[in-house]
Amino acid sequence: MLRSGLKLNSVLSRRQSTLAFSKYPFLKELGLKEENLGVYDGEWFGNGPVFKSVNPATNEVIATTRTGTKEDYERVVAAMDKAKKDWAEVPAPVRGEVVRQIGESLREKQQALGQLVSLEMGKITVEGVGEVQEAVDICDFAVGLSRCLNGSIIPSERPGHFMMERYNPLKGHVGIITAFNFPCAVMFWNGALSLVAGNTQLWKPHDNLCLTSIACNKIVSDVLEKNGYNPAIASLICGSGKEVGEPLIKDKRMELISFTGSTHVGRHVNEVVANRFGKTILELGGNNAMIIDEDADLVMALRATLFSAVGTAGQRCTTLRRIYIHDNIYDSFVDKLVTAYKQIPIGDQLDPTTLCGPLHNQQAVDNFANGIKTAKEQGGKVLCGGNVLSRPGNFVEPTLIAIDHDAPIVQTEIFAPIAYVLKFSNLDEAIEKNNDVPQGLSSSLFTQNQAAIFKWTGPAGSDCGIVNVNIGPSGAEIGGAFGGEKETGAGGRESGSDAWKQYMRRSTCTINHSKNLPLAQGINFG
Repeated sequence: MLRSGLKLNSVLSRRQSTLAFSKYPFLKELGLKEENLGVYDGEWFGNGPVFKSVNPATNEVIATTRTGTKEDYERVVAAMDKAKKDWAEVPAPVRGEVVRQIGESLREKQQALGQLVSLEMGKITVEGVGEVQEAVDICDFAVGLSRCLNGSIIPSERPGHFMMERYNPLKGHVGIITAFNFPCAVMFWNGALSLVAGNTQLWKPHDNLCLTSIACNKIVSDVLEKNGYNPAIASLICGSGKEVGEPLIKDKRMELISFTGSTHVGRHVNEVVANRFGKTILELGGNNAMIIDEDADLVMALRATLFSAVGTAGQRCTTLRRIYIHDNIYDSFVDKLVTAYKQIPIGDQLDPTTLCGPLHNQQAVDNFANGIKTAKEQGGKVLCGGNVLSRPGNFVEPTLIAIDHDAPIVQTEIFAPIAYVLKFSNLDEAIEKNNDVPQGLSSSLFTQNQAAIFKWTGPAGSDCGIVNVNIGPSGAEIGGAFGGEKETGAGGRESGSDAWKQYMRRSTCTINHSKNLPLAQGINFG
């Protein structure tokens, strides 16, 4: 199989290159080539279709990747099976040291990897570098976690008995399926915790983000090999959902599937994995709201609105989609917001002066245009933006639309920089509207009223997984558990807090160190 991969490279190298690879010297720094192999089980190979990685600002092809097949998938999982037992037996603090070194390697390559994320995904460079910082941060978090994977000591009602909880690695593997918008960070949210937990893992990235995934996996595998571990512990398979995604989610050897993507696909993943009694962590759609009360610090609220709604060109799962503004300040705040929107620099994501880069692909542009059209048909009024820009690449204008909360489109997520501005008259009404959508990821309230703050964060407040005050809904830190409720993922959590428990098998252990055999609940069985 390795020989066939080398032969492929030889054939490809004879073709006259029409790729934009040479424009970006940081690609070579990350070990990438014009033609890459996108499957890894300790060796790089691939026997599937060739995928193109495209710069969304120009639609030029950057490089290509030979992806995997169903047969390649089986080979990878067989290699993971061999690596599983030894890795699970490594003490957790030693596994943590490996993850620490992965974090250090990410630090060393942060600028280059951040530029690659920016180039291939389309987010501006500071956000690309910031995404790699998230990966570094979760590695740091996981290192500390490796020394405190604590269970509980539980008092036993029986004399001479000791009860405790113990966390062990999963018996099966972890499958990590990531989306295009955070092609580096989300893998490490899962992968750093999974590795510390003692699991073997297989990463299936988004079809369009092969280069980022290969670069990230090279960093991980190099550290594993340097420390003498089987690099199949952290395997990779690029490929289509049909060719490798379906086998992955159907495979009983994959005990846990972490899926980040659309609600539509996530529903399918959940049904398939649940049917085989597997576990899932789902990070799906968000339809996030910000409530700006009449006593809010409006300068702060304006700044938060701009980043939350326009950052990553509206392609974060935590992007601000609905802005609820109190009646008494609505007109003046909207005027300031429109003025600010008109000053947002739109352009190449690698240009340091750009604040809004391109959408990821043409499908996203089409969704944007269709969303504007539908909003108008449902009574929406475009206050700012609303146009697809006539230039190379996938550029659109950040858009504000005044619309009624009851318009059907307000219930949906459009993955583009479209934000709806809506009115409310009191906090109870605003909370009700915040919760009145199928999604439940992130939410935000701007107020200086303490009673409002504690109502908002309490049982009668926001029903989202992320409930913020005086910051926007976008841009979470790694230390908290990340995830949502309802159609966002039914309570799955990644990253910080105690999300690590989902990557481990919890056992309640009762140890009898006496010479007697009393039964619980005082039962006498003769």
